[in-house]
Amino acid sequence: MTPARLTSVHPRRVAVLSVHTSPLEQPGSGDAGGMNVYVVETSKRLAALGVEVEVFTRATSSDLPPVVDLAPGVTVRHITAGPFEGLSKEDLPAQLCALTSGVLRAEAAHEPGWYDVVHSHYWLSGQVGWLASERWGIPLVHTAHTLAKVKNLALADGDAPEPLRRVVGEQQVVEAADRLVANTADEARELVDLYGADVERVVTVAPGVDLEHFRPGEATAARTRLGVPPEAVLLLFVGRIQPLKAPDVLLHAAARMVQQDPSLRDRLVVAVVGGPSGSGLDRPTALQDLAHALGIADLVRFETPQGALQGGPFHRDRLRDWYVAADVVAVPSHNESFGLVALEAQACGTPVVATDVGGLRTTVADGASGLLVPGHGTDGWAAALRRAVEDRPRLSRGALAHAADFSWGRTADGLLTTYRDALADRVNLPMAVSS
Repeated sequence: MTPARLTSVHPRRVAVLSVHTSPLEQPGSGDAGGMNVYVVETSKRLAALGVEVEVFTRATSSDLPPVVDLAPGVTVRHITAGPFEGLSKEDLPAQLCALTSGVLRAEAAHEPGWYDVVHSHYWLSGQVGWLASERWGIPLVHTAHTLAKVKNLALADGDAPEPLRRVVGEQQVVEAADRLVANTADEARELVDLYGADVERVVTVAPGVDLEHFRPGEATAARTRLGVPPEAVLLLFVGRIQPLKAPDVLLHAAARMVQQDPSLRDRLVVAVVGGPSGSGLDRPTALQDLAHALGIADLVRFETPQGALQGGPFHRDRLRDWYVAADVVAVPSHNESFGLVALEAQACGTPVVATDVGGLRTTVADGASGLLVPGHGTDGWAAALRRAVEDRPRLSRGALAHAADFSWGRTADGLLTTYRDALADRVNLPMAVSS
């Protein structure tokens, strides 16, 4: 008979910290991206499993109400910390005391034991969660989403290294957290190898995709709605426009494809869906300037981030149209902890060409659902994009099969198990005996 730890403690209420970017913000520009989608989708599904979720974030406007109902069982609390506008996440370390005070004040308005678990997202939230966890005597679960040491190992041209204060802050959170949630096995190894995390406290829980919304559709109809010719070869980039995401790689590759096959100029369309972010804000027209310099400005369409807010949830029909309409989605990032765009595209049956780095090795099944490209060489990317277009029917079938293995429901189940295990450790439940 082997002893097994009881993990039947069900959290009633979880404080989710997303202090530097709100789940109510539009992904694709500024600091809003895959993490915003992650917080929204997991919160909704945790609520469906009987866990109340309160998301704390910084107020960025005086017009925002203190509390917003995001979904049944999910509320968003706006914490006032610093000026409402003009404050980047790089400025937020100076506001950590104010953010922590706001979180603690919200809990103080309730009876003791209001929250059972703190789940922080990104290192800034981890700093707040660390103090809240100690104050309330409850477990801290932390998801890094990106890691400074990993980013600094693969910097894009034009990107500054992550500062020492972030590296130190991440190290503190790693040491303080009861559980560290990694998106992939690669990220779990990075936490252990680069930060010395206790392997017993690192849990791998893959993000998911909304398989009900992101699904195959009729490409011609989607193209009609988007104003894309039905016979076009459509290459798509979705995401924040900054050096880390490397949309310039797609433009260089597209120009090389036209150079190698001039007849392609009459059919090629390159769509870039997103807005400037991070260091990309310093040169907001850099990508447009590059398209002109490469002689393909007439082939490139720049679209604003897709998915307006309508009553809280994201309206994503137009984004789905772009995925369905595309022949290939390019994800040329220098680093990704996971890569939700790649998964959303594949769920729509669209192959992905991505850089062979980080979480993209998990998100894309190389040779089956898309292609992984080592490095960012123009010739290599042009060849991979051309091959993916030519092999689209087979890769499309593989993309659907691969994406089917991921869902937000499965992610929420993994998080709930993680919460229960962390609670069980905290309350020091006795060991049960199983045969």
